[in-house]
Amino acid sequence: MKREDYISWDEYFMGVARLAAMRSKDPNTQVGACIVDDDKQILSVGYNGMPIGCSDDEFPWERDGGVLDSKYAFVCHAEMNAILNCKAPNIKGSTCYVTLFPCNECTKALIQKGVGKIIYQSDKYHDTDTAAAARQMLDSAGIKFEPYNETGRKIELEV
Repeated sequence: MKREDYISWDEYFMGVARLAAMRSKDPNTQVGACIVDDDKQILSVGYNGMPIGCSDDEFPWERDGGVLDSKYAFVCHAEMNAILNCKAPNIKGSTCYVTLFPCNECTKALIQKGVGKIIYQSDKYHDTDTAAAARQMLDSAGIKFEPYNETGRKIELEV
């Protein structure tokens, strides 16, 4: 008889996104993304961090200050990294599991690449103009987005 307590696909893919987020060097916000096709195959994974070749020690991680003194001009978001790291020829119709609702810039990239659905864990910036812009674009493009249904299951990894 097969075991009954295995994790669901949503738990699995959001777990991969959460694990990817743990690679982020950002001291404040760690975000992970996992792009999956209709066959439940992982196409790509990404997390928020500095671009390749840009030292995590030389660029700022601060949230406040001028453009050149804060992280916002430099950090590549998890969704963008997942798109850019993808080895698949296309991600049309795929699902993006992401630990934080996408910003307007990542939303544009997800739309342009043909992602069909977004499942997000946190929406802590819901009331910002950029989140409103992202939702407006997703609605207009006919892309479904929904919060991750937390199961309360604790999944531990021992490494």
